[in-house]
Amino acid sequence: MARPMITHRSKEYKKLHEGIVEKTRKALGTDMDVFMVSGSATVMIEGAVRNGIAGRSLGITGGSFGDRSIEVAQLNGKNVDKVEVPMGKGIRPEHIEGRVKKDIEAVHWVSNESSTGVFSDSTAIADEVRRQSSDALVVVDAVTSAFAMDLEVEKMGPDALIFGTQKALALPPGLGIMLCSEKMLKKAATVSNRGFYTDLLKIKKQSDDNYALTTPPVSLMYGLDFQLDKALAEGMPARYRRHQEMADLVRAWSGKLNGMFPDKGVQSNTIGVLNRGALDFDKFHASLKSRGYEISNGYGGVKEKTFRIGHMGDLTTDRVKRLLSAMDEILEEMK
Repeated sequence: MARPMITHRSKEYKKLHEGIVEKTRKALGTDMDVFMVSGSATVMIEGAVRNGIAGRSLGITGGSFGDRSIEVAQLNGKNVDKVEVPMGKGIRPEHIEGRVKKDIEAVHWVSNESSTGVFSDSTAIADEVRRQSSDALVVVDAVTSAFAMDLEVEKMGPDALIFGTQKALALPPGLGIMLCSEKMLKKAATVSNRGFYTDLLKIKKQSDDNYALTTPPVSLMYGLDFQLDKALAEGMPARYRRHQEMADLVRAWSGKLNGMFPDKGVQSNTIGVLNRGALDFDKFHASLKSRGYEISNGYGGVKEKTFRIGHMGDLTTDRVKRLLSAMDEILEEMK
């Protein structure tokens, strides 16, 4: 990322852009369009809403980030039918049985809800959406799952799969990325008020020539290109196994306190959400930070009764083991 800056209208930039697109496709096993916009992944969630929904959508939520996608749609003037799944439970096809009616233009949800540590089977949900309506778009927030858990992109067949640089890609924040389908683009052509910044038709036109619509964070793209090479060198199956192994270590350790918050079978491989119980988390975390580690308190509706351990990106099982060992020492000191 410390390489000299280049203009985003140069041949050098076009080569960088093209390489990132092709490496992303290879890593995720897809030939979908890959769109990049400066900003967080929320920018692309808003883009999917503004391009894919003229009137009504169905939003599924089981936590704070599912709530956010619904709020984004509502604040953009869309009517959202809401399906609420209890926190800690996975989203299942039966939760939307009979809900994808003719006027539902898109169904949106979070594949990995990081406020609760729940990973849902998005392929099964997408299949259920299409069973009820062949017209409805499938919009998936994959912010904390892409590049860490196998999303079976080709099998899932999303119309928009959205993530950013700051999670499993282990980069600073600042670039929102969308895998976009032809179906989404066709829908966008019929929707008014798409704005400018996230107009997928404008982005598509520039992307086809390996340019960005607006000024991109070139330094961050250098970093992304490097991280994609690293992921491909590791091999995606091995990368997914590493995340599984890190998650398994945290799950096993959680038994020393009050266990995991989510149900078994839907626990995330990128973020462990643990029941806090009577633990003085602030004191615990201060001691942990003094040893060079940092985790996080709870978030949203379960903020006061959970805490979270991220285990994704460039982290290794050895690093997680050292974290857990430090946590053991602190628990002993706090007795």
